[in-house]
Amino acid sequence: MSVRPRPRPGRVVAAVATTAEVLAHPELDADMLAPWEQRRLARIRVPARRDDVVAARLLLRLCASRFTGSAPDAHELVQFCPECRQDEHGRPSLRDSPRTGVSMSHAQGLVAAAAGPGAVGIDVEPATRRPGPMAVLRRVLPEAELRAAAASRDPGPGLLRAWVRREALLKAGGAGLPLLEWEDPGRGATAAVASAAPVDVLPGIAEPGCR
Repeated sequence: MSVRPRPRPGRVVAAVATTAEVLAHPELDADMLAPWEQRRLARIRVPARRDDVVAARLLLRLCASRFTGSAPDAHELVQFCPECRQDEHGRPSLRDSPRTGVSMSHAQGLVAAAAGPGAVGIDVEPATRRPGPMAVLRRVLPEAELRAAAASRDPGPGLLRAWVRREALLKAGGAGLPLLEWEDPGRGATAAVASAAPVDVLPGIAEPGCR
C-alpha cells in the first residue's frame, strides 16, 4: 500500500541521481510529462540527451512531492520566459503550487532537482568536467574564486565547484543567497544548491516519503 510522503515545509528538498536511476524509479513515469514537454522532447535527436531531460523533469516532480506531501504526478510543471514573453521555456514553476520554488539540471547522465520555499537554484556536473576556456571563466566567475582555484596544485576541481555555484545562483535569481555544495563520489557528481532556506539532500532518490 502506497503512502503519501511527509511534507517538509520550510526546507528545500534536493536530490542528485543518475539518469538511469530516475528512469527506473517506481514512482516516476515519462507519462507524467505534459504534452508541451513531450513536444519539446520530440525535437531532441540525441537519445542520451533526451533521456537526461526526461529524468531531470521527473526528478523535479519527485522533489516537489517530498516537499509538498503530494504525489509526484499531482504537480504540473510550467515554464515562462519573461524576456520573450513565451511559454514552454525559461524558469520552471509549479502551476498548482506557485509559491514553491523549483529547479533542475542535467549533464551527461547525471540529473539534479530541488523544490522548496521561495527562490531555489540547483546545478550538477560530472566531477571530471573541467570548465573553460579561462577567458570565459574570467567573465563569469568572481575573481576571488579564480585566484583561490589557481593557487591550488590542481585548479580543475575548484573551478568546477565555482562553476556549479554560479549556475545555482543564476537559476535562483539571487546573487546573495546562501549556497550548499557537495560531492557525490558514488555518482561522480559535483552539485550546488542556492536557497535562503535550509536544504535536505536526499541520500537516495528511492528514500520513502514516510514510513
